[in-house]
Amino acid sequence: MGKKILASGGLVLSIIYLINPGSGLIEIIPDVLPWIGNLDEATATGILIWSAKELFGKKKKKNPDILDEQT
Repeated sequence: MGKKILASGGLVLSIIYLINPGSGLIEIIPDVLPWIGNLDEATATGILIWSAKELFGKKKKKNPDILDEQT
């Protein structure tokens, strides 16, 4: 349950950060810095992907007996 709340919050915050209608009003690392200027956007994108995977991805069934059947 806690993971879904964290994923929901991450999804909302990363979308808000990436859309950023003010184009720089909420900027953690300024984009004018060479090489590291886009790290905050890359991190927000990673959080967005993880959150979407947690919320909307298909859950695999854990079957510990599958290894016994193969050997």
